[in-house]
Amino acid sequence: MRLTVIGTGYLGATHAACMAELGHEVVGVDVDAGKVAALRAGRVPFHEPGLADTVARHTASGRLRFTTSYEEAGAFGQVHFVCVGTPQRKDGDAADLTCVEAAFADIARHARKGALLVGKSTVPVGTAARLAAAHGSEVAWNPEFLREGFAVEDTLRPDRLVFGVRTRRAERLLRQVYAPVLAAGTPLVVTDFATAELVKTAANSFLATKISFINAMAEVCEAAGGDVRKLAEALGHDDRIGHTFLRAGVGFGGGCLPKDIRAFAHRAAELGVDLGFLRAVDAINMRRRDRVIALARELCGGTVLGARVAVLGAAFKPDSDDVRDSPALNVAARLDLDGADVTVYDPEAMDNARKAFPLLGYALSLEEALRGADLVLHLTEWPQFREVDPGWARGLVYRPRIVDGRGVLDADRWTAAGWRFRALGRPVPEGETRWTGEAEER
Repeated sequence: MRLTVIGTGYLGATHAACMAELGHEVVGVDVDAGKVAALRAGRVPFHEPGLADTVARHTASGRLRFTTSYEEAGAFGQVHFVCVGTPQRKDGDAADLTCVEAAFADIARHARKGALLVGKSTVPVGTAARLAAAHGSEVAWNPEFLREGFAVEDTLRPDRLVFGVRTRRAERLLRQVYAPVLAAGTPLVVTDFATAELVKTAANSFLATKISFINAMAEVCEAAGGDVRKLAEALGHDDRIGHTFLRAGVGFGGGCLPKDIRAFAHRAAELGVDLGFLRAVDAINMRRRDRVIALARELCGGTVLGARVAVLGAAFKPDSDDVRDSPALNVAARLDLDGADVTVYDPEAMDNARKAFPLLGYALSLEEALRGADLVLHLTEWPQFREVDPGWARGLVYRPRIVDGRGVLDADRWTAAGWRFRALGRPVPEGETRWTGEAEER
């Protein structure tokens, strides 16, 4: 089939490349001429494992191309996928639909008669029906469920497909688009517009709730002297709960979960439904960052003023260079405001981090970040951070003190190497005591 994809960010570029991988002819559309030029040359302007190779392969074959012209896209495509962003509004919690509305208006104006317009962006329930009425086009909604770091795999081998449609023709066209995926046995749910829109926001809200639940349990464990890792292990053996998303840490960030749960609660309130528990989920998540800062102060004797702090991580998660609402950078910036001398290192997200927080210090390597540090904060779960030799690291730092903000480091291994070790929801290592109030001098 001939498909167009409107928007070439994480979702759009991945969807366009993967549709070409499935055998379709694809045109990607974006108003950013620089981004289009890079993609035409087979370069992806962000880090996503496996995507650059897929884009390069299919731009070289001619199956995938990119343009800034809606007129060209409209003349080409049988099915048009809208994959633009829906950030949080600057004046409140609602989703900003400016880009979605503009994309639908532009492609509807140029689309051939009979073309299907398919929304993939995460939107408030009711958006699809409103857009269909506004543009007089046949519309469907096909929510995405991509995880950054696994986006190519999640597109080609998803755990489910959801089609929100009003006509048998729309369903038939989407079945054609995803024929190889469906042939592989992927479950399909065909439903109405509203349910299709709700699936994504409900899924993200559930995942956020699960993460914040275990982080709340971490707070209880700290107060009671328990170990949240063992608690999570025991809970996870219950098939009704499961092990996934039960790792306590500094919390979630990124461009999806935080803004999606806020927008969902806002939209539900407009509909007369109180989802106040999502505000509690959000609050628990945000105060995990406060707790990391409190532990940093504790290990530094009550204040971080003048302390050299190495922050390991800038991306909100590993295998990504996305720093949107990154817990790591939020903590780094707040410690900087408290007078710490902060140095950040991340394997992939340094350029984006510098743009977002230009006043922080940045290292070119892990060794450079650690050298002379009074305190180390592990805040993004990159494999190279998890695999650091504590003995080697101790030889670089000024004082061997670490806060594991992701709950994955081996406390026994680090303490055996002479480190003072703290982690969220875990007891103070045997033989150590918490700070009693006396400030430490360097």
